[in-house]
Amino acid sequence: MARPVNHHHRRADGSALHALVAPLLGEERAGELLAGLELHPDVLAPAAASVPRAVLAQALGVLLLDDLLARVPSGAAYVADCWAGGGTLFLDHGAVRTVEGVDCGALPWGQEGVTRVLAALGYAHRHTYGLTRLRMTGRSWCHLDLPADVPQYFVSELHAERFSPAFREAAARVLSTSTDPLGEEARGDLARLEADGALPADRAAAVLPVLVACFGRQHADPSLDDYEALLAESAEMAWIATEGTVFNHATDRVADVVAVAEAERAAGRPIKDDVEVSGTGRILQTAHRAAVVDRRFRAADGSTVTRQVPGSFYEFITRRTLPDGSGPDLAFDAANAQQIFAMTRREAAP
Repeated sequence: MARPVNHHHRRADGSALHALVAPLLGEERAGELLAGLELHPDVLAPAAASVPRAVLAQALGVLLLDDLLARVPSGAAYVADCWAGGGTLFLDHGAVRTVEGVDCGALPWGQEGVTRVLAALGYAHRHTYGLTRLRMTGRSWCHLDLPADVPQYFVSELHAERFSPAFREAAARVLSTSTDPLGEEARGDLARLEADGALPADRAAAVLPVLVACFGRQHADPSLDDYEALLAESAEMAWIATEGTVFNHATDRVADVVAVAEAERAAGRPIKDDVEVSGTGRILQTAHRAAVVDRRFRAADGSTVTRQVPGSFYEFITRRTLPDGSGPDLAFDAANAQQIFAMTRREAAP
């Protein structure tokens, strides 16, 4: 659904947000993304000596969206059509997957690998969702300063102890090779950001690519045998084995997700068959099926082989207003989430 262009974007050029993302994206792509996103005026404040945490959080969201669009052709095609029609995107949330209960190498177990970054950026844990069928737990992280405007994160943890011993051993072999992108200097920046709510502009610029790296794959190529062992019990863990903690999906907040789904189907893009509706009736979601990507594996003889596996995908959400009229319902729904997660199963990929 095309939305009127928000003319606050015209102020992006001299903003701290633009100054942060342009060196990493290039001037042309930075301008394109910032002009094509719905952005709160507070995150478009002029560049100054200090960068507030909400601006740095929005910059991270912009960069992770760009990374996802580079990996998800159907999402990139949707975005191109939206912008060509004069519309804008609203980055509602990104989703990442983590694992607890096994050796994660230099990384902390589970969600802490990413939530230590989110907490410093001004995010707080909002809700917990039991994804019991997947043997996972999901948690939403919402920004304290601009909860309805700065993108949320849906961080899921897979509980390795709920699977077989062989599964846990394979998961440990994969994840124990993980390195930690956060060095001592970046940890110091995050501590200062958490304490002060802002960073000097030079430190914000220096730490931003490190924060982006925290949403990548930190472990080595998995063995094909380990991948198959993980896939036999959990498509979600198999996905983590190849993709790590990249955005599993990024989500456009739209006015009418049903209409968007119909338009995507008419455009020939791989939209799922149904729109998921939350128990409250206020959260409606659907998604493209995951992109198919080439990933490398170690074969039993030590050689490297390439296989096609499910990658990430693009999602759409409509958030209806809360009954008290205070704003959009920022919650998620466990049943919706488990259906959306199925987009990365091998049989769901186009």
